[in-house]
Amino acid sequence: MSPTTTEKPAPPANTMHDKINELYSRRAALHECGGAERVAKQHKAGKLSARERVDALLDEGSFQEQYGFARHRCTYFGMADKELPADGVVTGCGTINGRLVHLASQDFTVAGGAAGEVHSDKVVAMMSASLKTGSPFVFVNDSGGARIQEGIDSLAAYGRVFYHNTLLSGVVPQISLICGPCAGGAAYSPALTDFIIQTKHAQMFITGPGVIKQVTGQDVSADELGGAAAHMAYSGVVHFIADNDQHAAQICQKLLGLLPSNNMDDPPIVGNANEVRLEPALREVLPENARVGYDMHAVISQLVDDGDFLEVQAQYAENLIVGFGRVLGKTVGIIANQPNFKAGCLDIDASDKGARFIRFCNAFNIPLVTLVDVPGFMPGVEQEYGGIIRHGAKLLFAYSAATVPKITVILRKAYGGAYVAMCAKDLGADRVAAWPTAEIAVMGAEGATDIVFRKELASAEDKVAKRAELAEVYRSTFSNPYVAAGRGMVDDVIDPAETRRYVALSLASLRMKRDVRPAKKHGLIPL
Repeated sequence: MSPTTTEKPAPPANTMHDKINELYSRRAALHECGGAERVAKQHKAGKLSARERVDALLDEGSFQEQYGFARHRCTYFGMADKELPADGVVTGCGTINGRLVHLASQDFTVAGGAAGEVHSDKVVAMMSASLKTGSPFVFVNDSGGARIQEGIDSLAAYGRVFYHNTLLSGVVPQISLICGPCAGGAAYSPALTDFIIQTKHAQMFITGPGVIKQVTGQDVSADELGGAAAHMAYSGVVHFIADNDQHAAQICQKLLGLLPSNNMDDPPIVGNANEVRLEPALREVLPENARVGYDMHAVISQLVDDGDFLEVQAQYAENLIVGFGRVLGKTVGIIANQPNFKAGCLDIDASDKGARFIRFCNAFNIPLVTLVDVPGFMPGVEQEYGGIIRHGAKLLFAYSAATVPKITVILRKAYGGAYVAMCAKDLGADRVAAWPTAEIAVMGAEGATDIVFRKELASAEDKVAKRAELAEVYRSTFSNPYVAAGRGMVDDVIDPAETRRYVALSLASLRMKRDVRPAKKHGLIPL
C-alpha cells in the first residue's frame, strides 16, 4: 500500500474571513453615499451629507443603522442595474442626550434623494418603531421629490408616510428638518409633523417656480417662493429657522430636551427644582402710559429658569408669543400677547398659531402659562372676510379642550372677547392672577364712555371735558382687577415680583390634576 498523503486540502472559497471583508466593503460603499464628488458638491452648497447630519444630531457612537442594504425593485427606464446606496435614505435609531429617537435622513447625493417605494418604506419602518417604543421621530428632508421612474409605486409609498405621520400625531413628537429641496407631495409629510426646522439653504413648496411661471406667468425665485424666511413671515409653515445644518441639529436637540418622549411621559426635569424667588425687575416692565407698548419677552425672561426661552414661530404672527421654557426645572408652554406688535391684538394668524401650540402642549402633558395684555380682536374688513370668527374660535376651543394645568396672569389690558379667549377663568383656567395694573372690562374706557354715557355726553356743554370725566368714572370702576376678583374671575391680585413664585406654586399644586370632562372620542375644532 502507498503511504497516506499529508497534504492539507485547499480552503473552501468564501470563508468567514472573506465574508467579513465583503461586509466591510459593502458598508464602506454605503458610507461613501453617492461618491466623493457629490458629497463635495453638497459641502460646497453649505450642506452636510445625510450621514453627517445623523452624526450631528445623535450622541456620539449611539447610531444603529437599520435597512442600510435595502435595494429598490424598479426595473423601468434603466433602473434595473442601478445601485443606490441605502436607496437614498439613511434610517435607524440612536440617542440625543441619552434619550432614544428614531430618524430618517434623505441622501441628496444618491439620485437626488428621490423617494421611491423602498425609500419611503424605510421611513415608515422608523415611524412604526417610534410608535412601538414611544420615542420621537426625526425626519431630515433633502430630496428632489418622488422617484419618477417608479411612477405610482412612489406615490403609494408617500401615502404610507402621510398615514403614519397621522398615526404618530399626538403620540410621539415628530420633528422635520428641511435641509435641502422639499417639493411637491413630499412637503406634506413635514406639514403633518409637530415642528419644522428649515435651514437658509433649503426650499419647500408644492409647485415650483417653473410651474408657477408656466401657469400664472409670475416670476418668482425658489427662495422667494419656498425659502425659510418666506415660510416664517408669510405662510407660517416653518417653526424655526436655522443658519445651516449644524444649527438645525442644535435646535432639534434643544427642542427634544424640553419635550417628553411620548404622550404617556412627562417632560424631563432639568435644573434646580426647589428654587422659588421674587423678581423685582417685573415691577419696572410696564410703561406709565397704558397706551405705550413694551416687549413681553422682558416678562417671560424673568419667569422662566435662567431666562432660557425657546420661542416657536418667532417671526410669524408676532402679536402672539408662544414657546417653551422651564419653571423650577419643569417644562411649560407659554402663550403671551406682544404689546410691541399690533398692540397685542388677536388676529387670524395669531389665533391659529396659539391654538395649534396649545393643542400640542395638551397632547404631551405640558402645562400652559398664559400672559395677558390684549386690547381685543383685530378690527377690519379684511379680518372679518378672512374668517376671524372661525379662526378666533380655534383659540377658544383649544383652551377649553385642554386638560393640562392652565395658569393665567393678567398684566394690563384684558378687554372683551379677547380677554375670554386668552384663557379666562370661565374658559377653564385653573389659576388666574392679576397684577394691580390689570384692566378687565368689555372694552377700553374711552370706547365704553360713548356707549354707557351717551345721554350725559349729548347734554354736556363741554363734551371733551365731560368725556374725560366720565371715562375716568368707567376706568375707576373696571380698570382694576378688584371687581373681577370680587366676582371670583381672578383668584388673586399679586405683586408683579411674585409672578414666578405664583406660577411655580400653582404648577406644584396642580401636578395631580385630572381630566374631569365626560369621555368622548373628540370634539370638532373650527376649521
